[in-house]
Amino acid sequence: MIYCFYVAMCLCLLILQTTVFPHLPLLDSFYDLLIPFIVYLALYRPLREGLLLVLFLGFIMDNISGGPFGLYLTTYCWLLIGVIGTTKFVQVGNRILLSMVVAAGVLIENMLFLAIFTITGPDVNLPAGAWSTVVIELLWALGTGPFFLIFFKYGHGRVDHLMDAMLARQR
Repeated sequence: MIYCFYVAMCLCLLILQTTVFPHLPLLDSFYDLLIPFIVYLALYRPLREGLLLVLFLGFIMDNISGGPFGLYLTTYCWLLIGVIGTTKFVQVGNRILLSMVVAAGVLIENMLFLAIFTITGPDVNLPAGAWSTVVIELLWALGTGPFFLIFFKYGHGRVDHLMDAMLARQR
């Protein structure tokens, strides 16, 4: 049941990111909304849950993005592994550190994208505003990342509460 909640939330984020945000002038340079979700999975959920969802999300994003296949899948897997590895050494508890983790995830994604696009061929040049877009996305991530993590944690808590109530009624 919880996977249905995760998939529904991810599909809502994808629809919001691909159909609504590009048409709003202030939000057209917003970062990938699945990054805070992957950070949430790495911080608060077991690895088997996170890995299964990251593989699913990477596959979906690779199919709708138009970029090289495996780009999002690789990025999301490295992000999940990196955040899990970081939490072994750093206690991620305050909101400032959470915003830094989300911003680091956005930076990792953008650096991987830029590296892959420059490596793919000598004729490929970066778009003119690539670096300014990265900076804008980092600023958005610093400001909104913790709110997304709080929203995901709250939503998961509500779904757990509803599932517990349904199970109690069945007994």
